Amino acid sequence: MSAELVRSHVLSLRNHSRATVMARYFKTAAGEYGAGDRFLGIPVPLLRRLARTYQDLRLGQVSRLLSSPWHEERLLAVFILVRQYAHAAPAQRAAIYTLYLRRRARINNWDLVDCSAEHIVGAHLHGGRHLILRRLAASTRVWDRRIAIMATFHYIKSGDYKETMTLARILLTDQHDLIHKAVGWMLREVGKRDRSAEERFLRRHGSRMPRTMLRYATERFPRGLRRRYLAA
Repeated sequence: MSAELVRSHVLSLRNHSRATVMARYFKTAAGEYGAGDRFLGIPVPLLRRLARTYQDLRLGQVSRLLSSPWHEERLLAVFILVRQYAHAAPAQRAAIYTLYLRRRARINNWDLVDCSAEHIVGAHLHGGRHLILRRLAASTRVWDRRIAIMATFHYIKSGDYKETMTLARILLTDQHDLIHKAVGWMLREVGKRDRSAEERFLRRHGSRMPRTMLRYATERFPRGLRRRYLAA
């Protein structure tokens, strides 16, 4: 099984009209966050099925897929890595995590980050090696910062909110809308499990939060409570 075989299969599924719509949706025009990215127009459920088909692809071949100029080939590579990590032995998990971080320049749009960061980076750093997340959160690269905060979804799901709150403080004054949305989303996920924990954060930091971040964070609050936070 090779990257070339997988690419041939993926290219056979190309849909030009859908690709045009996706290119607009993922902001690929000059100056936008996805500038220059190229799409084949393949829907995500189909790519997930392909990931099951090619889940035994060797890491070197997955790395070659990550080099692709086509968004869907990189997304397929990420789906494969997530599936492999879930079933791998410790040594192989370490290799997958290392490859993910080494090639993260190719994980360069929000969907690529959001479907993978918690399952690979968050899972691999579970147990306290969080300085890596803080270094990513301090990166000049928006996708590194999004990887950092999205990785904490793994901890949120196990009832541990400390790292999410730490990174949310680091990213509180971030200038990028995609970080505002991601931080607000993770705070909302904390609140779905422990409203008091989220509210403690909002009472302390809400007045300095970007509007989008605050809107996302309070989306599940009762209407009156949400209004109070947004008004403040």
